[in-house]
This record gives sequence, structure tokens and C-alpha cells, in this order.
Amino acid sequence: MTILKVDTISGIGTEGPVFEGDIEFTSQNFLTLPKGDTTQRGRGRGLFNGGGGPINTIQYIQIQSSGNSNDFGDLTTTRDLMGSAASSVRGLFGGQGSPTFSNTIDYVTIATTSNAIDFGDLLNPNYTPGALASDTRAVWGGGAVPSQPSSNVIQFATIATLGNTTDFGDLTVGRRHVGGLSSPTRGVYGAGANPGVTNVMDFITIASTGNATDFGDMTETKNDTAGCSSAIRGLFIGGDSGTKNTIEFITIATTGNGTDFGDLPAAIRYGAGLTDSIRGVFTGGGAPGGTSRNSIDFVIIETTGNAQDFGDLITALHYPSACSDSHGGLAE
Repeated sequence: MTILKVDTISGIGTEGPVFEGDIEFTSQNFLTLPKGDTTQRGRGRGLFNGGGGPINTIQYIQIQSSGNSNDFGDLTTTRDLMGSAASSVRGLFGGQGSPTFSNTIDYVTIATTSNAIDFGDLLNPNYTPGALASDTRAVWGGGAVPSQPSSNVIQFATIATLGNTTDFGDLTVGRRHVGGLSSPTRGVYGAGANPGVTNVMDFITIASTGNATDFGDMTETKNDTAGCSSAIRGLFIGGDSGTKNTIEFITIATTGNGTDFGDLPAAIRYGAGLTDSIRGVFTGGGAPGGTSRNSIDFVIIETTGNAQDFGDLITALHYPSACSDSHGGLAE
């Protein structure tokens, strides 16, 4: 039996009981009180945005429940090849690859379906940067810009405050088509091209600024990979001109090489990944032969094994990006 103890109970009337003073719980069982407000406790929404065409569509899923995506709203312009990152409240979508380079950053409030609003600008017009976040900062690494086809620039924005990005430091190797993932303290960028494909993984401490440090090597050289994570484990999926169906994982708090996790149902590149810290969900991208995919697949991050079917996108997508309000970079 659980006993609830309070100093006083006052104001009992039509408004119900009002609790003042410390509350103590005596229980034989482990108890964790709910964290955050009602909106935060309802988290678990993932967003897929933009894509080949380009298009301006934003789609959403409830990550814990398999099923097809739903319409969320529209980006401010048609865009693809972006890097997306999110706090528990806002999703940010940065960059653009076609029909022209762009430095645009849009944002949405993830809990509310609506069209995107202008947030600010990246330092340079950029496409295919790796994106990751804590609950405070969104950080983009690498990408391609007109004056520097494979960039080594890392830049960040404070998610709660509208404005342009600020220089963070440099990647160990400049590259585009980079995958990004994070814990609440550390961000990891994997793979990319400069111009040939690499197996490089770099890491940063998100709350500080400075150059990236070598993390280890991926199991394969590849680009066009997507990343997602819990607070402990990160996954990189697919990549390399549609020839890879592999999933590999790392332990974010330590450095070291990637380890095989399992396989996707098909080889893909230019896909996108997101997570609720339990499930990793992947979609879009190109299958061999250049066809776009509308399949959504998922894995359980803390296990290993092959991906399973989650549902379908509204439309098949090349070059989408993705983020969620409950990824591994967010503290509980």
C-alpha cells in the first residue's frame, strides 16, 4: 500500500483539494513521477519534410504507433536536401539543394499542425548538412556550398530564439551528405563525401563550441546516410548511391568503430531517420535504379535485428529530412 503524506490540505470545495508543502511517498515499489507539462508528456511525434521535386510538404507520424503518415503543413518554399533538428517543442529545417542553393531555416511547433515560419539563415547557402540537436541547440555540420563544394563548417542556432546561425567550429574532414545524431551532451556526424565517400565519424560536445574530434570509423565507406539515436545508442542507416541496406550502431558516450545492427528491407540512399528514443524510424530515399520509396521502416534501438514495416508516406520521397520531439538528444 502507498501512503500519501502532506503538511496540510486546504481549500477543499468546488475547486477540489489544494496541496501545499512537501509531498512524501512511502512505497514498496519503484515510482517515477511524470515529467514536464501535459504537452511534453504527449510527445512522440516525428516529422518528415521536403524532398525531391522539390516539394514543400511536411508529414507527421506518431512514432509509438505504426501507420501511415499524415499531412502536417507546408514549408515556406519547396525544398529538398535539408538538415533537420528539433527540441521537445520546435522543429528546424535548414538548407536546400534544388532548384538553387538556399540558407533558409524554417521552424514549426511540433505539437501543432501548421505551416512553417521563417526562423533565420544558415551562415551560407548549403545542402545536405548533417543535423543534430540537444533541447537547447540545433547544430549543422558539413554540407556543400557554392564556394566550397564540401564544407567543414559546423554552425549552431539556439532553438528557442529566432535568428541566424553562429559558427561552432570545424569537422575533421569537410564533406557533404552527412548523417547526424546525438545524446543530450554529445553529437556525432557520420560518413559523407569529399568528393569520394568516407567512413569518418566525428563528435562534438553540443553545449560548447570548438572543432570536432575523431570518434572512430563506420563499418563501410558511404555517404547519403541517415542517423537517429536514443540517449545511449546511435544508428546510421543505408547510403552510398542506393547500394547499402545496412544499419550500424555506436555507443555515443564512448568512442570507437561502428558495429553491425541489421538490415533494411531494401538498399536506400537519401533517406531520413527519426526516433522517440525507443524506436528508430526510417523513410524515403532512393532504391536502386533511382526510384523513390514511400515505405516507412522501424527498429527497436536498444536491440539488434532487421527493420520492420511501419507504414507508408503520403507520397514517395527522395531527399527528405526528418526530426522528432523525443529523440535521444533531449534530456528527460
